[in-house]
Order: sequence, then C-alpha cells, then structure tokens
Amino acid sequence: METKNIFVVGLDDPNLRTLRRVPGAENYRFHPVLTLSEIQEGEIRIAELIDKAIQRLDEFDGDIDAIVGYWDFPVTSIVPILGKRYGVPHPDLEGVIRAEHKYWSRLEQAKVIGNLPKFALVDLDGDEKSPADLDFPMWLKPVKSFSSELAFKADDEQEFADAVEKIREGIDRVGKPFQYVLDHAPELHLPPEVADAGALACLAEESLVGEQAATEGYVHDGEVVLNGALDSINYPGTPCFLRHQYPSQLPEEVVDKMLDVSKKVIEQLGMNNSTFSIEFFACPDTGEVNVLEVNARHSQSHAEMFEFVDGVPNHHCMVQLGLGNLPEMPRGQGKYKIGAKWYHRRFEDGIVRRLPTREEIERIQRDIPGVVVDLVPREGQRLSDMDAQDSYSYELAFVYVGADSEAELKEKYQRTVDALHFEFEEV
Repeated sequence: METKNIFVVGLDDPNLRTLRRVPGAENYRFHPVLTLSEIQEGEIRIAELIDKAIQRLDEFDGDIDAIVGYWDFPVTSIVPILGKRYGVPHPDLEGVIRAEHKYWSRLEQAKVIGNLPKFALVDLDGDEKSPADLDFPMWLKPVKSFSSELAFKADDEQEFADAVEKIREGIDRVGKPFQYVLDHAPELHLPPEVADAGALACLAEESLVGEQAATEGYVHDGEVVLNGALDSINYPGTPCFLRHQYPSQLPEEVVDKMLDVSKKVIEQLGMNNSTFSIEFFACPDTGEVNVLEVNARHSQSHAEMFEFVDGVPNHHCMVQLGLGNLPEMPRGQGKYKIGAKWYHRRFEDGIVRRLPTREEIERIQRDIPGVVVDLVPREGQRLSDMDAQDSYSYELAFVYVGADSEAELKEKYQRTVDALHFEFEEV
C-alpha cells in the first residue's frame, strides 16, 4: 500500500506515540504542522499561524493526503481552513464554529432539545449585574475558551462581578483570534444575534447538577455515528477533573438518552466530516440529562481509554475522516474492561524543583501493568505560568490506567501517584 502523508496540526510526542498504534499506521507518515507551544502558549496570533502552516506545507516535497488535528481552538479552525486550501477532506468550518461559539451553540441546541440550562449573554462593557432571568448559582465563561480557562462559578452578585472582571482581563487571548476567524472566513453565515455578540462576549448559564459524563463520535458524509459514552469524575468538592473513565458506568437508559440527544444536537449544528465530543450532566435517579458543552473534535484525552477497552485509540476516526474514509471502530476488543485517564493535580501554586525521572516512570510502568504516565510541567516552571489550565488547579501528570474493574482502576492509580516524587518551592 502506498504511504500516506498525514499532517497533524499541533503534533506532540505523547499523541504521536498513540497515532503510531492506529490501524494501518505502518502505511502512514505523520508530519507536524505547528508545534504545541505555537498553538497553545501565550498570545494566539492566528493569522501568523495560518501563514506559517501554509509555508511549511508548501515546502513539503510530496503529496499531502490529510490534514488533521485533535486540539481545541485554534486547531479546530486551522484544520478546515488548510483542508480547503489543499483540497483534502476536512471538517465543515461553519459546523465547527456553530459548535464552538457557546452562545450560537446554545441557540441551535434549544431548537431541537430541552436538555440544557437557562442561559444569557453578559455585556462585559456594561454593568456587572447578573441576568435578571437567571438564578444563582451560575457559571460565567467566554463564548470561546478551552480547558475551562476563564470559567467561574458565581453564587451571588459579588462573585458574579468578580468573575466578570477576571474574564475582562483575560478574554482577549482566545477571543481576539476567534473573532479573526468570524471576520475572515467567507463561508460563515452568522445569524445577526451571533454577529452582534462576536467572540469577545461572555455567557452566563444556570449551574447544572448530576454526574458528569460525555459522548464521542464522528460525522461522515452527514451521518452521525456515536462511538460510546464515558464518565467524568471530579475531585471531591471541586469542578476539577479527577478522571475520565470508559465505558460509562451510568444506567443503560441514561446512556441511551445521552446518545440520542447527541445525535439530535450534532445534526442540528450541521457538523460534517469531523469527530466530536459532548459533555453532559446526568441524574441517574431521574434519568435527566443536560448538555454542558459541545466540542468540535474528539478528545485526545480519551485515546488510551478507547484503546484499553476497544483495542483502537479514538484517533483512528480522525485519521480515517482526514483521508476521506468511513471510520470503523471495533467494540470490546481491547485488553481491559475499563480504562481511565487520571489527572494528578496540585491545588496551590509553586515552582517545580523536582520531577519524577524517566527511570522512575519506567519502573512504575513496568511494575504496574496497564499504566502510562505523562508529566505536564517542566522542571523550574511556576505552575501558574502553565497554559491551558483550569481556574482552580494545576496539572502535574496524566496517568492512563487499564483495568478489569473500577476498584482495580483506583488501586493502580493510587499505587502510581504514591510512587511519583515531585518537589516544589512554595510561592
């Protein structure tokens, strides 16, 4: 079979390791387009990033068979822009923007489902009063952000005003480049209310309750396919993820409802030739499910979980769609019955003075089967200087675990973090 050249926007080493295990990888050559630091750190100069990507692709001496990506914005916008330019299969940009612009997405969701919270735009240039028709507690977030960046919970008017001020200070980093896409993509047809809101706006939503969960799937030639559902468990008393686990342990009827709602939402958003993931709050006792957020890409955080359980990482769907093929995900053909990605976090700032060594990590992975550890910070880095962190904590390590029960999953994780030796200087 002829080798296919697949260009990955924001290719990083941990995901390259995973991509090399997708079916047919022996016939694929994966090429980086833009580095992870270029797309995630500091100011996002999207016009310069697009020009830089075009220059690197133009310099390539060979066929460009696919252009793909698994990161949030700006990658979700850059991939369809590049795909259109180079004539390779790509996600529909307007469908991506409908999903990612939180206000536009909510307006579209409300046309086909009732499974969503009450929401309203917040004028960041106006006074700092909460919307009159929303009740506390509520969440404030920019209409475009990622990794829970600048997402704040408010229990009263003072916390609402504090959150508005923090969002004002930080919204430009993602909002301005997102506005650039809204302004410069001729294929976009923004409704007047979305055009008026723009990308430098804020959304308030009444707080949801229940168990956090998610669905994943893809759209190929207009047909929505769901790969499965998974659970998201937080650190107790916080909004910060402790782990994702697949498959979901929620009751079957609740999972079926999430899958049904997902199909309706993705069809309404008009996404096409794209992977996706949708985050939910689910109440097992009542069967109620509500959409928290729609992501216009699959989650690279879930890749190992799908591989642990189904035998193939979810990157497989992205690669096949990028090549113009119908993905076919196996079910239950992996080594384990349940898989998880754990987030080992620190809830206080500090400077990293020692990280676990490569030898220490290799020993852990050798001693505990079904465990993979990826470190997040660099030695000498101040945790609060890291990009793409949530508003409440700092990621130290991602721990991927495969097991045959939830109890074994927890036991393997605890053994792993007990063996990880970090040292910090307090600040």
